[in-house]
Amino acid sequence: MIAGIGHDLVNVAQFAEQTQDGNGWRALFSVRELRQCDLRAQVKNDERALHIAARWAGKEAVIKAWSEALCTINNPYPYTLDNMPWASIEILNDSHGCPRIILSSDVHSQLVKSLFSASSECVDSSEHIDNIRWHISLSHDGLLDDNSAFASAVVMLEVL
Repeated sequence: MIAGIGHDLVNVAQFAEQTQDGNGWRALFSVRELRQCDLRAQVKNDERALHIAARWAGKEAVIKAWSEALCTINNPYPYTLDNMPWASIEILNDSHGCPRIILSSDVHSQLVKSLFSASSECVDSSEHIDNIRWHISLSHDGLLDDNSAFASAVVMLEVL
């Protein structure tokens, strides 16, 4: 069953301006994500900002899909925007170049607890690890130079 769908669109030029060194933006991404964005930019001979913006759109879409799932079952959100562990929600390409959503064990536990618990009682996340599937598609198009570049992500949260 599709429990939630999320979509996000990012203006890459505006995002690149917000991600200037020194303002703490790197804390929103894991080292693996940043490294992968650097490598993809080198291989594709394009701007790193395109790949980082697409991953940011992916993280936002994950939160939107998760939020929709919780809204339909009337469960509270485990995080706020102020305490969201953004770097613990990774958008990484697998060995085939396909993007995947990888949650830290803490975030995954919160996901399971929020989806499968009608109350705040303890839920064993290992019991439901195979009951959750994420689907993600990332895209970017346009030119960074003329402010026409956009990155987009669509995420589906499936509960089996």
